[in-house]
Amino acid sequence: MTSYNTTSLSDLPQLDQPSFQVPEVNQLKALTSNHAPRFLLLYGSLRQRSFSRLLTEEAARILTLMGGDVRVFNPCALPLPDDAPDTHPKVVELRHLAQWAEGMVWCSPERHGAMTGIMKTQIDWIPLSLGAVRPTQGKTLALMQVNGGSQSFNAVNQMRILGRWMRMVTIPNQSSVAKAYLEFDDNDRMKPSPYFDRVVDVLEELFKFTLLTRDHATYLVDRYSERKEKVVG
Repeated sequence: MTSYNTTSLSDLPQLDQPSFQVPEVNQLKALTSNHAPRFLLLYGSLRQRSFSRLLTEEAARILTLMGGDVRVFNPCALPLPDDAPDTHPKVVELRHLAQWAEGMVWCSPERHGAMTGIMKTQIDWIPLSLGAVRPTQGKTLALMQVNGGSQSFNAVNQMRILGRWMRMVTIPNQSSVAKAYLEFDDNDRMKPSPYFDRVVDVLEELFKFTLLTRDHATYLVDRYSERKEKVVG
């Protein structure tokens, strides 16, 4: 076995030394935020009785009970990407909420083995950067999906790839509700079930990760390559 306990900067001549930083635990200790954690919830269907919306509304109640400040975006009238200017009122609303939020929940039906176009449209309207602001980078994300039939994970798996692409802290837990039409009562409230319990698990984990990371997001996503680019550029 080769030991690297004695590695020094001279062993890495390709490293840009002014840009290199050793991670420091004291950078992660100061918690300054006193406001309620802020969450934006997105759902992926415009049906009158949309089970992704009903599940999202249930999630909003749970996060609010935990002490969160919650906003649910209604995608109705949101234009397709590139089919309207970014000054469109629904685009402005969505981007403002994305900047405001410290964590998100994305909930989509699975349609043809994938997330819906409505879900993808919302995500596509949120850019990686808005001037000097990155609306999603370093923020937490929880994923849920509803199914018309048996349980599947295609939509959450796709959204997990997108969350990583958006540079979000996508939590390990996730929820997939099978035969969603059986899981809500006549008052559009989710029935007690293992599916409901899993939703609570997911949101509890999201809340904890948000409390842990929201004051450190800037430091956590500060990158050597980007610091180097600023120095060299």
